Amino acid sequence: MIIKDYWLHGFTVFMGFFAMLNPIGNLPVFIGMVSGFDRSTQRKVALRAVIVAFFIVTIFCIFGHIIFRLFGITLPAFQIAGGVIVFIIGFNLLNAKDSMMHSQAPMAREDMEKIAEDMAITPLGTPLLAGPGTISAAMNFVGAGKAVANVVLVISMFALICLITWLLFISSHKLAARINPGILKVVTRVMGLILAVIAIQMMITGIVGTIHLYQ
Repeated sequence: MIIKDYWLHGFTVFMGFFAMLNPIGNLPVFIGMVSGFDRSTQRKVALRAVIVAFFIVTIFCIFGHIIFRLFGITLPAFQIAGGVIVFIIGFNLLNAKDSMMHSQAPMAREDMEKIAEDMAITPLGTPLLAGPGTISAAMNFVGAGKAVANVVLVISMFALICLITWLLFISSHKLAARINPGILKVVTRVMGLILAVIAIQMMITGIVGTIHLYQ
């Protein structure tokens, strides 16, 4: 690719990842899930989530096709599995069961840290940020050019999106402070419904893909 083509391809990759990760749309989800944590823990969750997402996408950018072939995994199966996970998350949010830290019982600091660590990995790191759509998009972007420079470009664009997502997440406390607790509960349930719908769409896409795959 010439320099101009790299700029154009880089912009396309950036916009594709931005649409897939949707950091602005995921902000209410993040607020709803970490609202019971102190600010320090929220920052740790945000950082760990984007690091997990970046690590997963980087691995699939470099070794994705090998991993799929090695384990006999198809993209539709990956989409269905991701849809099931996201549906469970959305269902729990819809029923105000987003996490244990919202319970009235006192919780040890170690227990809260463990919950925060688990939450950062699943569901925030994956599948919300590094989900089937993001991973498949990354593999497609990498496949658009065989040069090592293209792989570096795709990973760099994803790193930039992760940085933007992290900045939005660590600033979420300012938005949460301006939201009435009752409104926050409504937002949490609405986001739970949206996640459930997204999950159903992911599963439908996976099922349709499976049908086409074996026709």
